[in-house]
Formats: sequence, C-alpha cells, structure tokens
Amino acid sequence: MVREGILIDTPYERMTKEQVTRIHQASMEILSDPGLMCFNKEAAETFNSNGAEVATVSPSDLPCWHIKIPEKLVTDAIDSAPKTIKLGARNPDNTLIMKGDEPRVYFVSGSETNIWLDVDFPTYVKKSDPSIETRVPEFRPRRGTVADLCQSAHVCEHLDTLDAYIRTVNIQDKDITEDNKDVNKFFASLNNTTKHFMTGLTNLKQMDNVVNMAKLIVGGEEELHENPIISFITCLVKSPLQFVEDTTDTFIDVCRRGLPIVVSSSPQAGTTAPIKEVGIMAQINAEVLAGITLGQLVTKGTPVIYGSVPVRARMDTLGDSYGSIETSQYNIDCVQMARFYNIPNYSTSGVCDTKTPGQQASIERLLSDIVVTLSGPQYLHCAYGLLDCNSVFCLLQAVLDDAHFQMIKFFLRPPRIDETQIAEILKQIREVVTTPQKLYIRYIRPVMRSGEISAPYPFEGDGESDNVFALAYERMNELLAKPVEHIDPATTSKIFQEIPGLLPRLNVYEEGR
Repeated sequence: MVREGILIDTPYERMTKEQVTRIHQASMEILSDPGLMCFNKEAAETFNSNGAEVATVSPSDLPCWHIKIPEKLVTDAIDSAPKTIKLGARNPDNTLIMKGDEPRVYFVSGSETNIWLDVDFPTYVKKSDPSIETRVPEFRPRRGTVADLCQSAHVCEHLDTLDAYIRTVNIQDKDITEDNKDVNKFFASLNNTTKHFMTGLTNLKQMDNVVNMAKLIVGGEEELHENPIISFITCLVKSPLQFVEDTTDTFIDVCRRGLPIVVSSSPQAGTTAPIKEVGIMAQINAEVLAGITLGQLVTKGTPVIYGSVPVRARMDTLGDSYGSIETSQYNIDCVQMARFYNIPNYSTSGVCDTKTPGQQASIERLLSDIVVTLSGPQYLHCAYGLLDCNSVFCLLQAVLDDAHFQMIKFFLRPPRIDETQIAEILKQIREVVTTPQKLYIRYIRPVMRSGEISAPYPFEGDGESDNVFALAYERMNELLAKPVEHIDPATTSKIFQEIPGLLPRLNVYEEGR
C-alpha cells in the first residue's frame, strides 16, 4: 500500500506547449552563454571532465570557475534522470510513488523556520458590559526548540491530509551545536512520525551519522535503498546562476549514495531574477537543470527531483512576497517545466506574508493551495503552518491548513456519473414527483453514510461568534494527546549507542524509566 495523494485528471496549465518549448530553449542558451559561476572545485572538475567549457575566474576573492554547459550534456542528464521516484516511510503505507508524467499531488509540510509561534487564549471582560466575557487568541513568537520539532512531527503524523514531513522549525536549544544539530533533528522527526522525512543538512560531516541512523531503522543499506525513509533538499544553486561551495558538496555526497534529493532553486523576481515572468522562468529552469545535470554526472540514475521555490519581490521593501499572485504563477509554470521533462516536481504553495493566522493568511494560503494543486505537482511543500514568508511556523495554523486541504481534496473528487447512477436517479425522480411533498429527504441518509456529502467546516462557530482559532486550538491539543508510533526500543537503543551527539532527553524509553 502507498498513499493515494490526489490525481489531477486535467492539470491547470498557464503556458502553451510552444511557450514551454521556448522557455526550455532559452534555458539551454543561458547554460551555454553566460553559463554559471561555480565556487565548488569538485563540481567544476566534474563538468570539465564531461565536456563542459570550464575556465578559472581570476582575480577572485574565492576559488571560482566559469562553466558553460553544452545542451547535449543537459539533455543526456534529463534522459538518465529517473522518471519515477519512491519516497519510503517507517510505515510502508505512507510510501509515496511519484511519476514525472502523472499529476498526482502529495501535500507536505515545510520549511525550517527560526521562529515558533505559540498561541494562548486569555479571557477578557467587556468594559461596557462586565457580564460578557470573551476569549481572544494571543500569539507569541520565540525561538524553536527540539521539543517543538517533536511536537510538530507528532501533530503532522495525525494530520490526515499531510502525506510527508519536512522539518518545520530550526532547533536552537542551548545544547544544540553545529556538530549535533543534524542527528537530533533527524531523530526527533523520525521518532515522531511514520511518514516520509525530508530535510536539508547543516553539516556535511554528519552525513554518515544520519544515513547510518536511517539504516538502523530500516535494517541496512540495501533496505534503505529499497525503502528510502529519508531524502534531502539542497539549494546548491544561488540565484542568479551560481553553484555555492557547501551545499554543492552535500548534493554531490547524496548523489553518490543514491538517495533521493531535491535540486531546489529560489530566485526572487526583481532582485535575483528578472521581474518579468518569462525571465524568472528561463533562469530558474536553467538553474534547476544545471543541478540535475551535475547529479547525473556524479551518479547516473540518481533520483533527483525538480525543485521550485520562486518568489516575487515586494515593491516597497524588496523582501520576499510569497502571498503575491505572481509567486503562484511562477510555481505553476515550474510544474509545467518539470512535467515537460517527466521529472517529479517539488513545488511550493500555502505560504503567506502575514506574521499571524487570520484573514490575510487564509486568503493568501487558500488561493495558492488551490491553484497550485490544480497544476498537478507531485510534492507540494510549504503547505502547512508557515507564516511571514517562511520565517514563522505555527502549529495552530498547520491544523487549520489540514482542514482547508480536506475541503480541497473533497472538491477535487471526480464526479460519479455512470449508467448505474443514472438509472438510480431516474427511479428517485419518478418516485418523488408522485408524492405530495415532492422532497428527496428520505434519500439523504444513505448518501451521507457513503461519504459523498462534504462535512461542515470543522471549526464552525455557533452562528453568533467566530470561534475558529479556539476550536482549532482544541483540535491541536487532541492531536498532541494521541499516541505516535515511536521507533521500537531495541532500535532506539542501537541508535543511541552508535550515533554520537543525540540528546538523552529524546530517548522516550529512558525517560519512561
């Protein structure tokens, strides 16, 4: 068994086939002229030994190479990149199968924020009428912790619409260092969800430890390749058109291990990419293809995912504007480009510009969630709990988002119209028109039991007041109270014995003694 996701029968497309081809051709021209600047020696040597034009940039503050990638190198890489990618999970029922030519959408959390947003509901008394009390949500931002990450994974395990988990908060406890951050964020996440786990790596020196942890959980190296319960995100390309040193090292290492990896690019239209849609699309596509090409040159057949996190600049501050209409347009265009190459797509929706949950957050999130889902990306991330342009995570917002995705999933169900249904409905109509009341009420209950009628909004108020946040808060606490399937005690014991740097407080079995 695998997770179903949502199959979009007729994906929404903004570009014509001719326009997609023109973007592809423009990207090919960009990769050959002007090409890319590369600050990673191994990447430069890899391109050079495979026929790219590589020249040392001098003078330069850092070692740097100018790379011009010929079109054939790119098209060969596209051909060798897997068109179907499996993302495994501790519970095999949570496995994701992503096919580049199949618009089956999986909803995923993300991304690693520095700020965790707490919520509380103090009671206030109305000045003009002390007999009236009201509860008002108050939001308090603070730095994220390991305990927050555990809570996030715990709740996301129980969110029905969420198909996979990307870490949602940067752990910043006093005893977390650059050396132990990776092992603790991997264990905290894997131990609190049985869904697929994807993340970036802070320190390449910890790659062996996190991969060994995954091997211990699934039973060995072959088992990990058969059931890749972890995958990685790398922003190896810094816009515009630059291979950075450290994340490119990580990317190369993951490719050598044959684990699934996202080639992610996040240009900002107006600053690090042209402001016009055609410009940012030609550039981001070139950047992603450059990463895919490098991955295939390192290890032919490595499972690379076409990653897109484009955004438009705000016109007042030049900061990110994830809530803008253009940001969703760019993401839909990227879905089309990935499908053009038949490579699974990691896309972005549900991010907003506001700092707290509310009307603006709901409007911006729902618009992008609906339209980007309709375009049919295989791996739709950032869709749960993110606020303030990816810098804030709120567990309450994640619970609200789950309810919104329930609505979207119901809306996208295909209609049930066949000969049996038609015959049944004709019989109903003939029966009802002969009755005095001429009502179809008696036929409702069987349909309700079948799940064919949508449920009311789960956080619906009493008609007199809006209690959405309070009811969502109750739901959040219900989910936190539900148990999760932790890694078994024997495997946990092995992990703590063999993987250095894990915080003892994360061992739930030791805590229980």
